[in-house]
Amino acid sequence: MPDIIQLLPDHVANQIAAGEVVQRPASVVKELLENAIDAGATLINLIVKDSGKTLVQVTDNGVGMSPTDARLSFERHATSKISKAEDLFNLHTKGFRGEALASIAAIAHVELKTRTAEAEIGTRICVEGSKVVSQEAEVAPKGTTIAVKNLFYNIPARRNFLKSNTVESRHIIDEFHRVALAHPKVSFIMEHNGSPVFNLPESNLRQRIVNIFGNKTNEKLVPVSEETEIVKVNGFVLKPEFAKKSRGEQFFFVNDRFIKSPYLHHAVASAFEGLIKEGVHPGYFLFLEVDPHSIDINIHPTKTEIKFDDEHSIYAMMRAAIKHGLGQFSIAPVLDFNKDAGFDTPYDYSRKQAVKPTIEVDRNYNPFSNSSGGTAAYSRQREKPANWEALYVGLKDESFRNNEQGDTSEDIEFESDEVSGRLFESSETETGGLTFQVQNKYIICPIRSGLMVIHQHLAHQRVLYEELLKNITVKEAISQQLLFPLELGLSKPDLEILSQVKEQLEHTGFVFESISEEKVRISGIPVGISESIVNELITRLIADVKEDIPDAGFGLNDMLAKSMARSMAISSGTPMNSEAREHLVHRLFACKEPGVSPNNNPVLITLDVNDLDKKFN
Repeated sequence: MPDIIQLLPDHVANQIAAGEVVQRPASVVKELLENAIDAGATLINLIVKDSGKTLVQVTDNGVGMSPTDARLSFERHATSKISKAEDLFNLHTKGFRGEALASIAAIAHVELKTRTAEAEIGTRICVEGSKVVSQEAEVAPKGTTIAVKNLFYNIPARRNFLKSNTVESRHIIDEFHRVALAHPKVSFIMEHNGSPVFNLPESNLRQRIVNIFGNKTNEKLVPVSEETEIVKVNGFVLKPEFAKKSRGEQFFFVNDRFIKSPYLHHAVASAFEGLIKEGVHPGYFLFLEVDPHSIDINIHPTKTEIKFDDEHSIYAMMRAAIKHGLGQFSIAPVLDFNKDAGFDTPYDYSRKQAVKPTIEVDRNYNPFSNSSGGTAAYSRQREKPANWEALYVGLKDESFRNNEQGDTSEDIEFESDEVSGRLFESSETETGGLTFQVQNKYIICPIRSGLMVIHQHLAHQRVLYEELLKNITVKEAISQQLLFPLELGLSKPDLEILSQVKEQLEHTGFVFESISEEKVRISGIPVGISESIVNELITRLIADVKEDIPDAGFGLNDMLAKSMARSMAISSGTPMNSEAREHLVHRLFACKEPGVSPNNNPVLITLDVNDLDKKFN
């Protein structure tokens, strides 16, 4: 039998490694930014074109590289961060595997320019698909500039799997946030398609958070600080009233490295227990400092997961630190036994003696007497209005005409509390029976074969979804103008998302007066919704865009219609009168698919009479 095992060529091995390291343009941004941080840069400039598909360029003012180091950096497993296996458990830098540049160069056109402070001239290297095309000396500023062009040019299948520019931009901004938050002492500049996106100067952590997420974030932050022998916790949590239904502003950093940890997230959620509603999530920016020997960060290719030696102790300390921070700044509820100052005696009366009240009685008062012997206020008879006869003008003529037409007193109907023997009043519907509510959640409609049970919230969702989708597509929505425009404060990332879906929202009936850096003014809203739910509707809509991350076209319209329908639909537990119930049932059966909600949940079920009969046998 011939030998069948063979060594893979280097370019194939590099492409396989690139599949682990580079999943999308955001992965390239992450690797290049982390390399710039490790190089000691104090100013980093990120330039992106076409959401990273055409260009990702990172320029830093770090230490730079010599010509030999520049050439060697594109080889696999070449790194300056570690030299022996023991260094893996004493890491203080970001990149250490030595595969970032090699993997990126295997699937893109890469141009590197670099110069050290001691060198008079720099180095320029061009690599295409792991092949070094050129290396030459060139004038360059101190530091390093890496331009990654035409990502996945030699792997069309991987390029086809990339999402729309909106989605890929969202991922790039997320990675940019994670690196910028971890290093507030470094200045960051980001441009996308020639337009500035972020300009973050050197600052402290609180100011860096405000610069990224907007000035409104400053009032939401609660400092958290605790230092023990095992872990040092520092950072901020958002006040409980700003908890959201989406997992948006949640950041964990361990030794200035962003991580994802459901276990630590549970510790934060338990610290907020009793302060936030069920189904909402707190926001946090928490930094943990631990001994590098006590963690293992090499368990995942993206290095976003960490294994702790003593995670139970870290869980307890983080939970206690957050509770202490919330209590220290009077965020958590406390038992207050102090008296209310509003019930205190005013100072002017505090030294005065109490005066005994005097009681005067009119002994001549007789409530049954109309004579003038009693008190004048009670003896005076009520005077009849002078124009009382005007109330009856024309009454005789009207009565006479009614009698001429044959109307008698027997034809007059009087309201009475007549006992009918029925629990509900008759209200015929197209289903041919009565409608009533159960638990203010379900609508019951008798039908010929038995009973129909309709979930009112899901039914209203289906009705609104089809109406909104039609309005977005046909662009014929009606808007109700507001007397006073609404102003909503949103963070910069949320405003960017809102700007992307602004056109579709205008087709549903929204009228945006202006969208500035940190607020949006709304002068018109769709007919049928109240001003009180606009803020919640916009917030949930932005959260849904973040989570679903739809592609452009019909997918985005469909997602917007689903999100708005879920926010606008009548909630479970809301009582409905018979007219409202019938109207909802009629609108539901006028829909194209009345049996399922926009998210394919059943809207109604039927109970056959035979099934009911079996229950009593």
